[in-house]
Amino acid sequence: MVGVTGKRRPDDEQRIAPLRDTLSQLRLRELLTEVQDRVEQIVEGRDRLDGLVEAMLVVTSGLELDVTLRTIVHTAIDLVDARYGALGVRGDDHQLTEFIYEGISEEERETIGSLPEGRGVLGVLIDDPKPIRLEDIRLHPASVGFPPNHPPMRTFLGVPVRTRDKVFGNLYLTEKTNGQPFSEDDEVLAQALAAAAGIAVDNARLYEQSRARQAWIAATRDIGTELLSGTDPGTVFRLVADEALKLTGADGTVVAVPADPEAPSAEVGTLAVAAIAGAVHGCGTESIPVPETAVGEVFRKGTPQQLDSFELCGYTGPALILPLRTTDTVAGVLVAMRLGAGPAFTAEQLDMAASFADQAALAWQLASSQRRMRELEILADRDRIARDLHDHVIQRLFAVGLSLQGTIARARSSEVQQRLVESVDDLQAVIQEIRTAIFDLHGAPAGATRLRQRLEAVIAQFAGAGLHTTTQFVGPLSVVDADLADHAEAVLREAVSNAVRHSGASELTVRVTVADDLRIDVADNGSGIVGPITESGLANLRDRAAEGGGELTIADQPRGGTALSWSVPLPA
Repeated sequence: MVGVTGKRRPDDEQRIAPLRDTLSQLRLRELLTEVQDRVEQIVEGRDRLDGLVEAMLVVTSGLELDVTLRTIVHTAIDLVDARYGALGVRGDDHQLTEFIYEGISEEERETIGSLPEGRGVLGVLIDDPKPIRLEDIRLHPASVGFPPNHPPMRTFLGVPVRTRDKVFGNLYLTEKTNGQPFSEDDEVLAQALAAAAGIAVDNARLYEQSRARQAWIAATRDIGTELLSGTDPGTVFRLVADEALKLTGADGTVVAVPADPEAPSAEVGTLAVAAIAGAVHGCGTESIPVPETAVGEVFRKGTPQQLDSFELCGYTGPALILPLRTTDTVAGVLVAMRLGAGPAFTAEQLDMAASFADQAALAWQLASSQRRMRELEILADRDRIARDLHDHVIQRLFAVGLSLQGTIARARSSEVQQRLVESVDDLQAVIQEIRTAIFDLHGAPAGATRLRQRLEAVIAQFAGAGLHTTTQFVGPLSVVDADLADHAEAVLREAVSNAVRHSGASELTVRVTVADDLRIDVADNGSGIVGPITESGLANLRDRAAEGGGELTIADQPRGGTALSWSVPLPA
C-alpha cells in the first residue's frame, strides 16, 4: 500500500517485483520471436535471391533458342513454386505464334485441344504488357474460361518478357503449390527472371540468326562454285530449289523462269517451272501465268514478298516469293511454301532468302556470260581454222591436183593415166569435203541445228566390226532449219536401220547433200529391203518426204544391194 506520504512500503516492493520480472520475460520472448521471424525472413529472402541468381545463370547459359525457351518456363516454375507454367511468344498481329508449356502431360494436351491463341486474361498481357497477379483468374473481367478437360487453375501470375524494349512474349504461372496466392515477392522475382530471360532470348536469337546467315552464305558459295566450274546454268536451278527448301524450313520450293531468257520482262506471259523440291510435285508440269498473279508481280517489279496465304499449283499455305535479280533484269522467281496451316515465314527469313536469291541469280548471270564467251572463243577458233583450210590447205590441194592433171598427158601407160585420173578425182572429193567442213566450222547463230553431228551420231549407233561405212557431206548443212533437221535425222536412222538389220549389208555409203534441197542417199550391198517388217518404216519416210514437198525413191543396184534416196526442198 502507498501511504499518505506517497512512499511504498517494503512489503509492497516485494509483491511487485515478481510481476515486473514476468512482464520483462514476456517482452523479451516477444522480441526474440520477432527477431527469429526476421531472421527466418532474411534467410528465406537470401535463399530466394540465391535461387533467382541461380535461375538467371541457368536461363542465360544456353544459345539454342528452343532449349532456352523451355528452360525459362521450367526455371520460373521452380522459382515461385508454381505447378503450371508457360511462355507465349507474341506475333506481329498481337496473337501468340508459339506456346511453350510445362506441367500438363501430353495426354492432357491431346484432350484439351488447340493451344491458346492469346484471348482472355492472356490477351490482357498482350494488349497491355504489365505484370498481373490474381488470386482467382476465373473472376477477372477478361476471363473466357477454360476449354473442356483443362485442369483447374485459380491463382495466376503473368509478366512480360522484353528483348531490346520490344515485347517478345509473356511468362504465365498458375497454381502456387501451397495453395496460397502469389505474393508480391513472387511477382518481383518473376519480373527479375523475365528480364534475364529477355537477355537470354536475345542472345539465342542473335546466335540463331548468325548460324542461319552462315548457312545461307555457304549455300550461295556452293551454288557459285557449281556455276563457275562449268556446270550448265540450267541445272543449277535445282540446287537453288534444294538449298532454299532446307534453309527456309519450307515444305516445297519452285524455281520458275521465262522460256526465252532474252525476252523483256514486260513481254513475258508465263514462267516455265525449271526446278522443284519438296512436296510440290504438282508444279512439275505446269507453267505459271505472269499477269495478275503474285508470282508475276514479283517477276515484273523485282520486289520480294512474304505472304501468310498463297496458292500455287493446287497447294496453299504461307509463302516467300523471291525474284532472281541480276544486274539488269529478273531472271526468274523462287517460291518457298509451307503447306496447310504451317507457321508464317519471318521478316528475317525473307531478308536472308531474298539476299540468297539475288546472289544465286548474279552467279547464274556470270556463269551464263562466261559460257557465252567460251562459245564465242570456240566460234573464233573455228573461223580461224576454216580460214586456214580455205587459204592454205585447199590451195595446196588444188596445186597438187593441177600438177597431177598436167602429168596425165605425159604418162605413156594407160594404166598410169587411169591411176592419175582417179587420184585427181579423189583430190576433188577431198576438196569438196573440206569445203563442207568449212561451212560447218563457220557455224550458225544461236539455235543452230548442228545437223552434221546429229547425223554422224545416228550412223555411229549402227557401226560395228562387220560394217564398213563411207560418209560424205556436201554443201552448207548449217542452213537446214530445226524442223527439217529433225526429219533428216529420223530418215537417216530408219534408212540405216533397214540396211543393217534387214538386208544383211556389210558395206554402207551415206551421202548428204545440201543445195536447193536436202538430199539423203543411202546405198548398201545387202539383199534388198523386202518383207512386211519394214513397210511401216518406209511409209514413215514417204510421209516425211510428202510433208516437205519432196520424194522418196528406192531402187535395186546393178551389182546388188539397194539405193535409197530421200529429198525435200529447202524452205524459201
